[in-house]
Amino acid sequence: MSPAAAAGLVASREISIRLKSKAYRISTAVTLLLIVAGILVIKLISGNGGADAKVGFTTATAGFSAPLQAAGKTLGETIETTQVPDEAAGRAKLADGSLDALLTGDGTSVHVQVKKDLDGKFANVLQLVSQQVAVGQQVTALGGDPARFQAAVASAKFVEDPPLEQPYDYNGQQLVLGIIAGILIYMSLLMNGQIVAQGVVEEKTSRVVELLLSTIKPWQLMAGKVLGIGAVGLIQMIVIGVGGLVAGLAMDVLTISVSAAVGTVVWLIVWYLLGFLMYSIVFAALGALVSRQEDVGGVTTPALMFVIAGYVIGISVLPSDPGNTFVEVLSVIPVFSPTLMPMRLAMGGVPVWEAVVSVGLVVLLIPGLIWFAARIYRNAVMRTGAKVKLRDALRAA
Repeated sequence: MSPAAAAGLVASREISIRLKSKAYRISTAVTLLLIVAGILVIKLISGNGGADAKVGFTTATAGFSAPLQAAGKTLGETIETTQVPDEAAGRAKLADGSLDALLTGDGTSVHVQVKKDLDGKFANVLQLVSQQVAVGQQVTALGGDPARFQAAVASAKFVEDPPLEQPYDYNGQQLVLGIIAGILIYMSLLMNGQIVAQGVVEEKTSRVVELLLSTIKPWQLMAGKVLGIGAVGLIQMIVIGVGGLVAGLAMDVLTISVSAAVGTVVWLIVWYLLGFLMYSIVFAALGALVSRQEDVGGVTTPALMFVIAGYVIGISVLPSDPGNTFVEVLSVIPVFSPTLMPMRLAMGGVPVWEAVVSVGLVVLLIPGLIWFAARIYRNAVMRTGAKVKLRDALRAA
């Protein structure tokens, strides 16, 4: 039997067993449902768009309507104003929830009444209007024209010279896609990598590995296991990624171009394959060091820390600072690339050379990891009982 055929046989066995697993099917379905449910929630929330505050005004306070809307626009608030017959009618609308606030008084100063609590953002709008009213009154007292004064202030703008470097305009949906991509990569590496290590220990415990190694070589067994579990994880990733993409486009939640959305899924698959191959061969080797499932977590934790660190840094820093230099540097380092780079690529603005370098470094590292892991696996997989020390496993058998 050729080496490729031997590894392929082991891989097909892993694929068959994993695809028939009820836990695998349920986890895939649940993850996809959660993503679709999240998209539906976003759709419902975005569909409820409208005014941030509905404000009623009387005849006496009608002069505050336009300044209130203008101030709201300045502060990023959408104010909807409605005239009421009198203050009593306005209070009735406050009571039944038709209005969020009511402008009262004689119109010489800003007075507002709410049903219960005054929203903080709306309070800022009212404060700005109050200041404008006070300034207008002072201008009038000095013999000036408040309307001309306000117009001059409103038209005054600063001039921005061209920046030294052109900034990238990050899209909010791209930021969300980046975070989702990071979460999916993180979960896949965490779960499937652990499955590889647990599978190695299971075969050691049941003595199945002794039968297998009487027919094929250790590296062929390790390669087949990694490829088989990797293929199963890839199927899961494609189902979740494509399913979420189709749901987002069908519900009109994703308004970015189809090419950008498809590109995100493609990069997600590419980095899953690279990350899984890089980490799973290490997990297979580390799993060979122990003979009990209880010890798997202990030996794989050092490698998992790089996956966790990249994920935590990504979701903590990138949403508020997508162009963070520290994250840019880490995303090119191979041990952090599988979690950080797909997040950055989904968000956009990544120079082509950075994407090429990050992929190239991982590709160059993988052969060295294969040699390193195969040596440990070959020297430790047949040794049961106490945990095999790493330095002993690296010695020639």
